[in-house]
Amino acid sequence: MPDLATRTLIPENQRVKHTARLFGANFPWRLEPTVYALAGKLSPAYAGGYWHFYTLDNDAFYMAPAAERPCHLTSPNGYHGDLSPEAFGIVICLLAYSHLCFGHPSAFTETCAEQFHRLRRYALGHAEAKAILAAID
Repeated sequence: MPDLATRTLIPENQRVKHTARLFGANFPWRLEPTVYALAGKLSPAYAGGYWHFYTLDNDAFYMAPAAERPCHLTSPNGYHGDLSPEAFGIVICLLAYSHLCFGHPSAFTETCAEQFHRLRRYALGHAEAKAILAAID
């Protein structure tokens, strides 16, 4: 069943505190670089830029580029398509969480697994759910 969680933009002055609470030092050292690297790998047109940080009332976290136009994504599973910046960010974060949760068992890998499932539940109710799932499954 889709999670009908409410999305909230994390204010600029709360970003470090919020990500530190969820991921500790693993956010700037592991998660954030993985997100940006995947965005560059899966979207040839991606050239960096500012990303918004979001929290959901189910305590999920994701990032999305502050872009105005759709983002083209080519997934390793063969999916090709244009997604809104929000859906693109959800896909990239889901893929990052999936990748990072398979490391040496730790609190961080557990957090990534939990974040994957929380964000995926939210994605099931998203307007672009079909494309998000096609890109990650």
